[in-house]
Amino acid sequence: MTSIWIPALFALFLWWFGTGIVLLIGRAPRAMALGLGTLALGGALGAVALSATQADFTGACVAFTAAIMIWGWHELSFLTGALTGPRRAPCPPGARGWLRFRMAAATLIHHEIALAATAAGLGLWLWDAANPVALWTFLALWILRLSVKFNIYLGAPNVAVEFLPDDLRYLASYFSRKPMNLLFPVSVTAGTVIAGGMLLHAATVAATPFDATALTLVGMLIALGTLEHWFLVLSVSEASLWRWYIDTRARKRANRAHRAPDLSPLSAPTLLRR
Repeated sequence: MTSIWIPALFALFLWWFGTGIVLLIGRAPRAMALGLGTLALGGALGAVALSATQADFTGACVAFTAAIMIWGWHELSFLTGALTGPRRAPCPPGARGWLRFRMAAATLIHHEIALAATAAGLGLWLWDAANPVALWTFLALWILRLSVKFNIYLGAPNVAVEFLPDDLRYLASYFSRKPMNLLFPVSVTAGTVIAGGMLLHAATVAATPFDATALTLVGMLIALGTLEHWFLVLSVSEASLWRWYIDTRARKRANRAHRAPDLSPLSAPTLLRR
């Protein structure tokens, strides 16, 4: 049992720290954020290539980290508004059923296509590799995020809209506020069973240290993703884990609102007043 604690703690640290790094970089101007993210993406792809034949503890951790970095690039492309969808407007008040679903899908379809293309590319690259941990990790993140998105769309009481940048605040109009939806118990049950099975297998019957490490890393990630689902219905908000980011964004919004009266036509910096 002791052998799985190091990769489990590593997965926990990378999940929390990686999210914080993405949020921090996302506060920079779009060009700078995407530039830094693209540099990290290049390094991550190189790490996937190097670790693909390395079926040991180090190789599993490197591949896992690389997949998190690739995922982080996609998150940055979304949070900066560079890769979202053709629709960038709030949901009309009367939209229901299929119309509402089509509009919601149009707000992020380009992002989803990019994720699907990346998953397919990693699948073709690593399907027969000695170390497919990067593929497993990215697929787990993708499926978990799809599940969260559908749960938010169908309805949840505690949606962390605080993470949305100002330019993407319109996305909140597509969220539903409900005590529960029918998909939620399926999502958390499946996540708990899969994560528990992988961690138990890693601790008891894994044939090699690589197998134990790989199963622990991905199983722990699925467990954390399942915890994110629970944050949708618990009184404790997920935003509390990154309170520094939320507080900073709130202060910036308050400062902009305080300065808004100074932006009247009479006080605007016209060409003659410069």
